[in-house]
Amino acid sequence: MILRDAILPAGGRLDPETAARAGTEVKALASFGDQTILERTIGALRESGHVRRIIVIGPTLLQGHPSCAGADAVLEEAATGPDNIFLGVDHLAAQDDALDEMLIVTTDLPFLSGEIVRSYLGLCPDDREFCVPLISRGEFNARYPGATATFVTLRDGEFTAGCMYAAKLDALRRARPHIERVFEQRKNKLGMARLLGLGFVWGYLRRTLTVADIERKVQSLLDCRGAAIAGSPPELAYDIDDLEDFDYASRHVGEAR
Repeated sequence: MILRDAILPAGGRLDPETAARAGTEVKALASFGDQTILERTIGALRESGHVRRIIVIGPTLLQGHPSCAGADAVLEEAATGPDNIFLGVDHLAAQDDALDEMLIVTTDLPFLSGEIVRSYLGLCPDDREFCVPLISRGEFNARYPGATATFVTLRDGEFTAGCMYAAKLDALRRARPHIERVFEQRKNKLGMARLLGLGFVWGYLRRTLTVADIERKVQSLLDCRGAAIAGSPPELAYDIDDLEDFDYASRHVGEAR
């Protein structure tokens, strides 16, 4: 069994309306039941049996916070999402020359469990350097009826990506400039179109792209052997973005799968 070191970026903020309902502006500290999302995430990773060290990167208030009790280190957040990820990478690499297998997990997944982590990692091929979970609309709707999510229409169907990424250290470092460019352009439609290329954008608009096309584009953008992991657990795609997401999760966290 491969043991991975996990990086948990925990700097995401809630919008004012959702923050007022949750009692915190930090997504990772929103509570469902008697646990914050951060506690649930750390607990799920430990329970999975697939994770060695856990590094949390977030705001100052996480230092010494009870939600971080199961983490190996808590680092002060940097200016951007990619910077936060590589703060964790550098911290882990400084302690282990043989560091290789990484797991990047967002801290806004309220339905995460050890079983979910095991299930996803069991689907990730050992020969791929970067794995992204892929969930179909049908799978998501069956698990979370009435919930909303953003899906991309491909020739194979409608899909959304999950928020747990298995990566090898060398590939992650090699991809850093590409990840930073994508992050910089994430809200700029024209900039993102330039990154993707007109042929890819045209294929998307015509709905002729396939999952295999997406895989090839990810590999090209990140300069690595990537894989889109179809059939990944829908729990990896349910993240907290707004009040509707928060209220739905508040009603359903704790229900049997």
